[in-house]
Amino acid sequence: MQVHSSFFDPPQAVLERIIYQMEKVIIGKREVIEKLLIALLCGGHVLLEDVPGVGKTMMVRALARTLDCSFKRVQCTPDLLPSDLTGSSIFHQQSMQFEFRPGPLMANLVLADELNRATPRTQSALLEAMEERKISVDGETHSLPEPFFLLATQNPFDFEGTFQLPEAQLDRFLMKLKLGYPQAEEEVELLSRVEERHPLGQLRPLLLPEEFAALQKETSRVHVDDTVKSYIVQLAAATRRHPEIALGASPRASIALMKAAQGRAFLSGRSFCIPDDVKQMAVAVLAHRLLLTPEAAMAGAQGEVLIETITAATPIPSRHYAPAL
Repeated sequence: MQVHSSFFDPPQAVLERIIYQMEKVIIGKREVIEKLLIALLCGGHVLLEDVPGVGKTMMVRALARTLDCSFKRVQCTPDLLPSDLTGSSIFHQQSMQFEFRPGPLMANLVLADELNRATPRTQSALLEAMEERKISVDGETHSLPEPFFLLATQNPFDFEGTFQLPEAQLDRFLMKLKLGYPQAEEEVELLSRVEERHPLGQLRPLLLPEEFAALQKETSRVHVDDTVKSYIVQLAAATRRHPEIALGASPRASIALMKAAQGRAFLSGRSFCIPDDVKQMAVAVLAHRLLLTPEAAMAGAQGEVLIETITAATPIPSRHYAPAL
């Protein structure tokens, strides 16, 4: 397939075209698509949690086609083994040596569908890949391709035959996103688009993997003022002393929130962060990392609502923000 590269166009124009193309498949969810793209610009992994049939898997497929990345999908089941993800060493009779046969993790973009159906042992096999971008098989370490992203889905209402993701693994996901049901007019538009053929087949690649890797480097150079960093730390500290939260945001969460703010600033065409970048990304980055007290959980408290309350109560620093000299 011929890739029409936009590498020499302004980065924000390229990213806008990516969003526009994905909206052909996922209608009315621009905010979710933007946050997904921000996570990838930061090199982060994403957990998509929602009811079946709202387009979680389709959004990942649309992203893979748009970025022209190698793509693998894994349907997680209780009998899935770690070697089914990482690959294994097979004895080659002709060469009389063991030969590494890579698993689906050796791809740029990996979709782990219904991750909470995999056993804890299989879930733990993903930790090294998510954090260190490498896998270990039979004592040998294999580097994963660059860029590497893990996008996982789970159904929050189906508990039979599932294994809850441990806090350590949830902390490795930069964001947790929810699609939600479309509006009535959006659903009518969706039916019209798939009436003859699915729009997914019409998508074309807009960026090569190495071009997207270059955008990631530019994102990491977005300036974050010390005042904005202090604002991030204040939000994290507020989660640690909240009476309804047993385990608040860790320093890793603070780092993730700063990176997400850099991604939002870059997507907005700025070379520096402002406090609103932090505030707008706080729920997606922090809510899934919280462990509520048993009393709060029994009362139906939600991490997203608590983060919104904390951001509303935390004063936003007011000053003039500009790029670093």
